[in-house]
Amino acid sequence: MSLAINTTTPEGMVLAADSRQSYRNRKGMARIGSDNASKLFQLNKRIGLAITGLAFLPEGGVLKSISKFVEQFKRETDTERLDVKETAEKLHYLFDKKYNWKERLEKLPGQIRIDLQRQGCQILEIKPEQFVVKFKFKDPKGDIRNGFAGVDTISLLVAGFNKDGSYEVYICYIPGEIQKKRDSREKGKEYGASWIGQIDVVSRIVLGFDGRIGNLRFVQEAAQKYGQEEVNKQLRSLEYAIQWGTMTLQDAIDFCVLMIQTTSAIQRFSDGIVADPGDMPGVGGPVDVAVITPDKGFVWINKKKLRVGDTEIDIDKEPNLPKR
Repeated sequence: MSLAINTTTPEGMVLAADSRQSYRNRKGMARIGSDNASKLFQLNKRIGLAITGLAFLPEGGVLKSISKFVEQFKRETDTERLDVKETAEKLHYLFDKKYNWKERLEKLPGQIRIDLQRQGCQILEIKPEQFVVKFKFKDPKGDIRNGFAGVDTISLLVAGFNKDGSYEVYICYIPGEIQKKRDSREKGKEYGASWIGQIDVVSRIVLGFDGRIGNLRFVQEAAQKYGQEEVNKQLRSLEYAIQWGTMTLQDAIDFCVLMIQTTSAIQRFSDGIVADPGDMPGVGGPVDVAVITPDKGFVWINKKKLRVGDTEIDIDKEPNLPKR
């Protein structure tokens, strides 16, 4: 699944991502495939991309890495002329077309029905919606519960500067929509951090809770009694007061790396949560980091290199072979 983070400050932007690549085998079990996958890409001199979610998509009957489609996009598109929003829209269109998620979503109600019946639950309602399937059931204890499920997702974090010097950050969800997260021209959206992938740990650290809090009965009861808007307002008071608007670029780098490494460490010692045990340790491996500034553009701060023994090879440069 992985974790990718963007932090936008007055000095510039930081993009960071881990390197773990996981997959499901023929039995449907999640496995770690590699700790050397590329999740962070330079699209042009001004714009970067981080990607999490599905690691492979089929093309011509063969599974291909997501990174192959990104490189294909760069070859077939004049990326230098694109601004950030145009880039996000084109990437969203590309992966929405490549990923046959609608077919998977159509099969999901049947899979939910089989799973609930296997657990001895009484199905009360299964309702497909635009991108998810919502369902209501009575568990073996007689308690009525609500749930929702969706297909595996692909998330894209597109960040950078436009040709006119303004900057923007977008998150694209497939299946799903495009969300604007940062915009230098919009008051209140200039600075901050955004994350995609396995975000529960960083959300707990920064926001004070993760999104699964909405599954707790007392939170649902509070929403019914006081309204969801009031519940959200109360929960937002738990967020750490981080001064993104005064943060230096180095501090932003440290923050992104810390969140990814902390997520990896928590996953090492845990196996999901009590309410939903059995999670995939999907964050790990080296952390790739890049910064984007108005004067220097996209610059790699840390990027994995190929290695044979003690010899490191940067494929963008001449090999640094040992002297004889």
